[in-house]
Amino acid sequence: MGSVLAGMSAGPLCPLGQTARTMITEALARAMFTGSIDYAGLFPPAQLPLPEAHAAYRRALQSRHAWMLGRYVVPFSQFSDLFALHVDAPAIEASVILDAPRESTFWLNEISERLEALADRSHGAATLRVGSLEIPVPPLRAARENYGAVLSQVGALLDRFGLRHLPCYVEFPRDERWPREMLGAVESLARTRLRSKIRCGGLVAEAFPSPAELASHVLACSEHGVAWKATAGLHHPIARRALDSGFEMHGFVNLLTASCFAAQGAPFEEIEAVLVERSSEAFLFAEGGLSWRGRRCDMATIERARAAGFLSFGSCSIDEPVEDLIALGWLV
Repeated sequence: MGSVLAGMSAGPLCPLGQTARTMITEALARAMFTGSIDYAGLFPPAQLPLPEAHAAYRRALQSRHAWMLGRYVVPFSQFSDLFALHVDAPAIEASVILDAPRESTFWLNEISERLEALADRSHGAATLRVGSLEIPVPPLRAARENYGAVLSQVGALLDRFGLRHLPCYVEFPRDERWPREMLGAVESLARTRLRSKIRCGGLVAEAFPSPAELASHVLACSEHGVAWKATAGLHHPIARRALDSGFEMHGFVNLLTASCFAAQGAPFEEIEAVLVERSSEAFLFAEGGLSWRGRRCDMATIERARAAGFLSFGSCSIDEPVEDLIALGWLV
């Protein structure tokens, strides 16, 4: 198997510009990153006009790292425009966010209308296919409520419109009730055969969940067999403090490693610790696997985590994640 990282014997990663002493094979790189970047160029902070975002995605499909691309993330309100724009082009899959206002009293009716429209549009679509759905659900209104009821309603609508075959990711509000509701929400996702979507950043510091919150989510999803994706604030592989904003940014390699360790039954403290890791030198690639500070996961574990745990992350930049991996010596 060819090597994606030129190197010598296994050992700690060297600072940039020096010869690396650890090796990540092409097979391992593809197990870790294939289809991992869901392109979200229509959303902040990039927030590109649709034609520009579409052109960027089309260019990325022609790049040597096209295998890392996942789905094109588009809000329902722009899906028809994307459908019209993507004519006589190579087939792609979209992940459609059902962007009905969460505060609307008629939220469920609006979600129903959007799902019905997508079901009608999907018939005969050749070049633009709906590959997955993303549904932000409204906050709980009463103290006695939990998320089980609304998730059951979402599942029933998917059945009604023949869309149950599509992966459907649910994003919950991160309000004051979320820490208490998280475990029950994930249990309900498992029961209704839905997936989780967790937001890892935004334009304000409060939009970034703590490592403890992320660790709880990773472990809950692993325990209940719920696949998940992440979005926002994940342009970089390794956790870091942003120099311009001071925000504590999460890293997508940290998330992947945490998902792998959760599949192995690692404790909460270890999952939280890998999520706060800021040193790329702590991550080693050798013997067909990934290790972090003494804990190792083999290729089979990585493949299992990518298939049933951390599936992908939304990024408004395609270039930044790839360029960072190249700078670290983890891709060529």
